[in-house]
Amino acid sequence: MNEKPYVIVVGLDYSELADAALSRTFELASREQASEIHVISVLSPGFTDPSYAPKAVALDAEAASVRLTEYVAGKLREFASLHGSAAMLPGRVVSHVRVDSPANGVAQLASELEADLVVVGTHGRKGLSRLVLGSVSESVLRLAPCPVLIVRPKAQLAAGPTIEPPCSRCLETRAESAGGELWCAQHRERHGRRHTFHQSDRAGMETNFPLISH
Repeated sequence: MNEKPYVIVVGLDYSELADAALSRTFELASREQASEIHVISVLSPGFTDPSYAPKAVALDAEAASVRLTEYVAGKLREFASLHGSAAMLPGRVVSHVRVDSPANGVAQLASELEADLVVVGTHGRKGLSRLVLGSVSESVLRLAPCPVLIVRPKAQLAAGPTIEPPCSRCLETRAESAGGELWCAQHRERHGRRHTFHQSDRAGMETNFPLISH
């Protein structure tokens, strides 16, 4: 019996981020013993004039399919030339074009193929543009029936809120008190009474009631 391949669905909109997501997908698939990549380009239901007949829509979808197939083949050749080994190529690559909303189209294909992973890029939009346009990657994350890998631009890695390192005075306080105090004097006022210690290994203790509140 043939082993089920590791199936990855990747969304492609011909942007630089989508190219990065596709390249990342090639890398991930090449690490598997048996793999399949399904590249999907989703055409919005309004991608043609509403007055077009269904035949015209079908012709546009057919043209989109040809473009996608040629584009993916080119990216595969680039990947092969960079790595210089046929062993690095994914096992099978299939192109799909669908008329749907982008997130739903990607998630639906992943469901139909029982995908193991979905890969999408995100543009990292903020503010009004995000409210108006929404985030396809976040919608895919909600809809997909499998894990989702979101590829974002390097410039976005440091954007947004940052996590500060631990306070050196708090570290000294914990060391000096053997963990009895979590915070230094400055931070104790801010959140010193919002934590509860639990202990479950006391002899004869059948429940896990809180022992100390800080």
